[in-house]
Amino acid sequence: MNSTASLRRTETRARFSAAKAATVLAALMLTVVVMSFRPFQPAGAGIADDVAASGGDIVNQLGFGSLGAVALFSMLCLADRRRLAALLSPWWLLLLGFLALSVMNAADPPSAVRAASFTLIGIAAICAVLTLPRDADSFSTSIAFAGFFIIGLSLAGLVVFPNEAKHTADSLEPEHAGLWRGVFSHKNIAGPVMACFSFAGIYLLRRGWRRSGVLLFCAAMLFMLNTGSKTTAGLVPLSILVVVLPGLIGMRLMTPVLFALAITGTGLATLGIVFIEPLKLLAHQLAPDLTYTGRTALWEFSGEMIARRPWTGYGYESFWGTPIVTEADQPFDRDWDIRGIVHGHNGYLDIAVIMGLPALVIAVVAFLIEPLRDYMKIPLRKENVYLGDLFMMITLFAALNAFLESFFFRRVDPVWLFFVFGVLGLRLAARFPVASGTSQMS
Repeated sequence: MNSTASLRRTETRARFSAAKAATVLAALMLTVVVMSFRPFQPAGAGIADDVAASGGDIVNQLGFGSLGAVALFSMLCLADRRRLAALLSPWWLLLLGFLALSVMNAADPPSAVRAASFTLIGIAAICAVLTLPRDADSFSTSIAFAGFFIIGLSLAGLVVFPNEAKHTADSLEPEHAGLWRGVFSHKNIAGPVMACFSFAGIYLLRRGWRRSGVLLFCAAMLFMLNTGSKTTAGLVPLSILVVVLPGLIGMRLMTPVLFALAITGTGLATLGIVFIEPLKLLAHQLAPDLTYTGRTALWEFSGEMIARRPWTGYGYESFWGTPIVTEADQPFDRDWDIRGIVHGHNGYLDIAVIMGLPALVIAVVAFLIEPLRDYMKIPLRKENVYLGDLFMMITLFAALNAFLESFFFRRVDPVWLFFVFGVLGLRLAARFPVASGTSQMS
């Protein structure tokens, strides 16, 4: 009897140690993959400079290579295989197949392979973060640690490294002088990341982690507002209301309807006024100066170029910043000089640019339709509902933001990784019951 009891205690301690190790790994991986191995490295004029976005230096190359290996090893050793299998969405596999084809179709395939490898490493790290925590408490610990560490370091940087943690007047974008960017390369990356951490604060608050939740939400919102990102500031309350409010009034299934309306309305208000002639005429009559800071010129150019290669696109990393664009004619009346642009400021168009229209159709299913289906299938268990709402807020926010910015498949761009976090997280929340804190999330 004594030996049996001792064996059981040993097994319990082993499971507890494995659970703690999994939580620590998830927290560290989420922190590193969002922050990168080289914080406080300002980008030039581009909001997602390739060096900053991908870690195009030896430190980040070695760091992210090691991170990918740790993510794969930890998933094999510590994650539930059923949950790993649930992440293998056929739509995502198709989309990754199109990514592989776009790499083969690239102007410089070896460089495209290296760039795409960062994208795959980022996705693998996010999969590990989602599958390693054993229960809601472990998951909460992971996201709280990442949020407090990144926001705390960003705030400290305002004092210790003010020229790196803020935009300055002597940069290539002097109009942004004084705006906060923290550990990130640009305010338009810092703003969306802080928005996602504010959603995490709401999640913690709803779970009963009141002090942590309120503090994380307030700190993230404070930082976000000081980035000067108007788009982010407008989308955050919208995302919260669309996801949380219907549940509070007992109409939770209204959220997918509101999600679809928000996406459709934003698409018509942005791309619609460029490519749909009646909307274009209406917009010209009602708001003749509406260009979304010159973005409509970029979208018109992207549409013209997509029409030339609608099926295959131009290949991964083979359009913006290449001679196809830098040597293009620049009409005198174009609102934005497209020759120095690093991306098309619309993630959906950029998928079609690099992979073709068939890939865009698959992306719409994987990024927008499937998350709605997953959300509707989430069991009405408290922890599943709270977790599903967190993932849905992140997904909606990023999906709307993608109409004005471009981050899909952009290596280890933090906004892209949070979007992956939201979309794949919904798959798990819909398929597995979430334990609160003592039993395994299986």
